[in-house]
Amino acid sequence: MKTRVYLIFILLASLSSRAQVITDTIKNGMENDSIVFNIEMEEIVISNVKSTLSEEERKKLLILRRRVLKVYPYAKIAAERLTVLNANMAKLKTEREKKKYSKIVEKYLETEFEDQLKKLSRKDGQILVKLIYRQTGQSTFDLIKEHKSGWKAFWANRMAKLFSINIKEKYNPATVPEDYYIEGFLLQAFAERRLIRQEPAFEIDYAAITQKWMDKQ
Repeated sequence: MKTRVYLIFILLASLSSRAQVITDTIKNGMENDSIVFNIEMEEIVISNVKSTLSEEERKKLLILRRRVLKVYPYAKIAAERLTVLNANMAKLKTEREKKKYSKIVEKYLETEFEDQLKKLSRKDGQILVKLIYRQTGQSTFDLIKEHKSGWKAFWANRMAKLFSINIKEKYNPATVPEDYYIEGFLLQAFAERRLIRQEPAFEIDYAAITQKWMDKQ
């Protein structure tokens, strides 16, 4: 038995814990996904954003940036915990020891993060899935399949789809516009020290990707 990315399991469990919680989550998710803005438009500094944006476009980008700033720390923690758990699991000799250790860690993370993750909207959850891929190099579906079981991954995928979350989704700033914006917001936040930088699990040549996007315009 290998270690698992418990953070995502807690997210999925929190979305399906009780019927009332499911109803509240859907309702809150719909409300959070249609945020009413009553603020002064902030300057959006990102390489491929055109200088002239409609008010609606600016609102969408501001919402996206807020979501990125909100969920990135969870993705960072997931990658860090995965590294530590893998190292600790490697030191254990028997499957019984590994199983016991994994349950202790799972319980700890449930206590630490469950209440916070319940507050995420559906769109927050999807961006978290993308950033999990950025920080681990694997989709959430593949992580569950590898570290838990194919059966658990199948049911996690079905459950996530009920909330319009695709746990098979990857992260590709070179081909997906939203992912490119996300990467730009992350780099900006790192530079401004609003977020603590953690390198992605794979190379992302943002300058080269930016040039490609500029050439397409």
